[in-house]
Amino acid sequence: MPYPETLKENPRIIVFSDFDGTITLDDSNDWLTDNVGYGQKKRKQGNADTLSNKVTFRDSFREMMESVKTPFPECIRLLCENVRLDPYFGEFYQWTRKNKVPVIILSSGMTPIIRALLVHLIGPEANDIEIVSNEVVDRPGKTKDQEGGWLLKFHDDSDFGHDKSLAIRPYAQHFAERPNEPRPTMLYAGDGVSDMSAARETDLLFAKKGQGTQILAS
Repeated sequence: MPYPETLKENPRIIVFSDFDGTITLDDSNDWLTDNVGYGQKKRKQGNADTLSNKVTFRDSFREMMESVKTPFPECIRLLCENVRLDPYFGEFYQWTRKNKVPVIILSSGMTPIIRALLVHLIGPEANDIEIVSNEVVDRPGKTKDQEGGWLLKFHDDSDFGHDKSLAIRPYAQHFAERPNEPRPTMLYAGDGVSDMSAARETDLLFAKKGQGTQILAS
């Protein structure tokens, strides 16, 4: 449920989370780029250029996705066959459902891929998870089920393509304007560059050891 519906049941905790490499063990966008796009070597160079501020995350990610010409339904099929769920997330998600803790995915990936993977890996109850991410549209003159027929549509105009902090700020503003209302603890789980802005907006940050911990700490 989007804000402010998320707050109707007065949750004690709200979990905001990255998706690729956090909820999953594998990054779906990296997998597509490495296997049906321009390859791992060029992707890693793009990552390095982003970290050194030679290019924006937005431009690097757009180039990655533009290199993938595979029809979109086939991309989803391939990802469902190859992307693995973090072994602890299923148990964690059942705990959040039992305790009425909202889980909100903030991703620099693509909503239809994330939704398809969640339902495939967890089951239909994953449809209850709110996703705030980029979208996929038909390329002009083509459709998504054709070769080279889809385009990435960014969520906003930021250098990230999706500034995840913008989805969290309404919650902070809500409670700043209502100081007598019980405020939930807001958690963020993430592992990389696109998570930095969101991490600053929450109370507690969780990052996987060996993933983006050093990036987020810097």
